[in-house]
Amino acid sequence: MRCRLLLLGTVAGLLGLSRAEAGGVQAHPETPAVQSAEGIWPITSGAEATPETTAAQMISPAAEQAIRRGLGFLAQVQAEDGSFGTGPYRGNTAVTALAGLAFLCSGSTPGRGPYGRQIDRTIDYLLAHAQESGLIVSQRGMSHGPMYDHGFAVLFLAECYGMSRRQDLREKLSRAVQLILATQNQEGGWRYQPRRADADISVTVCQVMALRAARNAGLFVPKQTIDRSIQYVKKSQNPDGGFMYMLSVGGQSEFARSAAALVALYTAGIYDAPEIHKGLEYLMQFQPQAGHTRREQYYFYGHYYAVQAMWWAGGSWWNRWFPAIRDDLLARQRPDGSWTDPICPHAATAMALVILQLPNNLLPIFQR
Repeated sequence: MRCRLLLLGTVAGLLGLSRAEAGGVQAHPETPAVQSAEGIWPITSGAEATPETTAAQMISPAAEQAIRRGLGFLAQVQAEDGSFGTGPYRGNTAVTALAGLAFLCSGSTPGRGPYGRQIDRTIDYLLAHAQESGLIVSQRGMSHGPMYDHGFAVLFLAECYGMSRRQDLREKLSRAVQLILATQNQEGGWRYQPRRADADISVTVCQVMALRAARNAGLFVPKQTIDRSIQYVKKSQNPDGGFMYMLSVGGQSEFARSAAALVALYTAGIYDAPEIHKGLEYLMQFQPQAGHTRREQYYFYGHYYAVQAMWWAGGSWWNRWFPAIRDDLLARQRPDGSWTDPICPHAATAMALVILQLPNNLLPIFQR
């Protein structure tokens, strides 16, 4: 266990990653241990009980095996052109970017590590589909919302920036970021198409995360753009702590978009505010329970963001949530190492792997 912590610290150091910069929300007392399907796992208590210090304890042997199998599955199914996706999502840039993030979370970097080649091919594919306008989409596998595809592609490429030797990465990434900046609407959000029209919380969060990653990479992102987007997110919160889909029409709260909205607030530097406390309490009703399989719409998408929200919150929020989602994902893994959902198994597998590997703490976008 100690060796694993040392290894992760060494990799993080080589990548130039920072350590914790802000404390998490502590609305509950610290939990000295958590119960999981594999028994009781002791958790470091007191001031040291942060996600970073409990990483080795949280990734159980069974989780490590599941991660290896999942990464092996993705490496095997990557297309010759570097893309991922099946059916109508074959070649989709968001699915491809998510798979790339899963490889990065394992500690591999462009051209280095067990999945360095896969990461390089992912970069190649995304940059090959960067248009003159800056939009990064594939006409073959474009979803109903190209700004989703674009946002995840920008997020992945920004995480790779500084690690890749691609000469055209900065130029195409800069154009992609400018497209996001230019298409923010009057409310402060974004919608499916790359134009200033209406907005919804889900696409808005996708762009906020892409801009945060770009800013981390050293690209210029105006403070006003982030401030306006965060105001949009805050105004979208319902009295129950969850978030509505569209500010312009209102609506009830839902798990997936509420988790995403919380992550947007955290990444904008809002760590301890009424919106955060209410949002975390809302999410807790969706914590996976052993022996109870929920059939939530957008399960993987929702938990991709929910685990990030709990990572930022730290303390007992994290200590309770991560073992629960970890064990739920282990129970859902298929014999070939994949996970599946209505979109495609490549997307589900990529998001499951990001969730399971989050304690590795290797990507700047996840740095607390």
